[in-house]
Amino acid sequence: MSHVHILGIGGTFMAGLALIAREAGYRVTGQDQPLYPPMSEVLARAGIDVETGYTPSPSAEAADEVIIGNALGRGNPAVEAILAMRRDYTSGPAWLAHHILHDRWVIAVAGTHGKTTTAAMLAWMLESAGLAPGFLIGGRPANFDVPARLGQAPFFVIEADEYDTAFFDKRAKFVHFRPRTLVLNNLEFDHADIYPDLAAIERQFHHLIRTVPGNGSLVVNGDEPALERVLATGCWTDRVVFGRHPDHPWRLDGTAGAWQLGQHPLPLPQPGAHNAMNAAAATLAARHVGVAIENATEALADFRGVARRLELRGEVNDIRVVDDFAHHPTAIAATLEALRTAAPDRRLVAAVEPRSNTMREGVHADRLGGSLQKADRIHLLADPSLDWDVRAAVADLGSRARVADGLDALVAGIMQDSRPGDTIAVMSNGAFGGIHERLIEGLTRQTQDNAQ
Repeated sequence: MSHVHILGIGGTFMAGLALIAREAGYRVTGQDQPLYPPMSEVLARAGIDVETGYTPSPSAEAADEVIIGNALGRGNPAVEAILAMRRDYTSGPAWLAHHILHDRWVIAVAGTHGKTTTAAMLAWMLESAGLAPGFLIGGRPANFDVPARLGQAPFFVIEADEYDTAFFDKRAKFVHFRPRTLVLNNLEFDHADIYPDLAAIERQFHHLIRTVPGNGSLVVNGDEPALERVLATGCWTDRVVFGRHPDHPWRLDGTAGAWQLGQHPLPLPQPGAHNAMNAAAATLAARHVGVAIENATEALADFRGVARRLELRGEVNDIRVVDDFAHHPTAIAATLEALRTAAPDRRLVAAVEPRSNTMREGVHADRLGGSLQKADRIHLLADPSLDWDVRAAVADLGSRARVADGLDALVAGIMQDSRPGDTIAVMSNGAFGGIHERLIEGLTRQTQDNAQ
């Protein structure tokens, strides 16, 4: 049994890779910082041994191959030990492409927003059609008990992001996957720690399009100018274009819960125009691999969502706490629009942590206030390490917006501000200091105290 050792095994991509490698018959070990649920539980259930910390490891020394995650770089003790021992090492995307994807019909979902939800929808459509696809999704799809699996040939669904591959390979991760079906959901500037501007990201998307064969398919959001620019630099594959514009071959039309894709009703179990776009993309990608639109949309009606995407974490005294991964102004606005559409009579309270590298660098500071317009009340965390003024960024929101310099003050402010009938939308791409549990526990105590 071949042995692979994974450095940075706790990340969503690398943990999924570990599950797939284990299922494919490899012995898998790994190292990371202390892990917490759900990834700690997912890896434990799969029987994968994980060492805490990055001290040089006998498992790494004994492994046939070491896979190094893109969060690790030079100076990391485990990385330095691998280099010093001259062990065979590779990146996660390269290992997956070489050992798993080389003979599969890869269906990749790319774009700035919606990759996880679209990939989860697509995997469920194929599963419902009896195709038992493999998949690797950067989240926990509720319709499956794992975020990744080997599945049966030929189909493999993968969330394909543009972040760099490894410290030794600065190409975007998705250029390794060589999809036959490629979804291009949208494209905006993000990952300011990696790319200097949108043009640099567009170049990576062009490289991705270059890997799609002529007998494949590009499922393209035709409403996105950046994607049009990418396609104009070269395209050798048939395009299936969808979007809201009336001239698109596959027009998405509707509002609230009544959406239609072309002539086909599009049931939408999750609210929001952005989820309608995700559903349209997944439906058309499923169609390319042979799933009839009627069957795909039937499966969509049973789609149960993904963790941290409009996920209801708890409800206390008619106050709902919803968790969402939104961390870019476009995603923040889309999340609030979806919640407003789903429950127009409920007061909407936004709790936001500007945590992504792009937000921390202040790249989108001038858009932050506008993205929060649909919220009735706004609470933001201003980390002291930020070198831009969060209060100034949301000044136009007036008294609706409150900025706290610490998590304790933020939680206290939200608690003081909340009342029955509220929906609290917690938005961050991190754990946000466990704010969801703190709010639920605090609201529970508050309700009990008021009842006494």
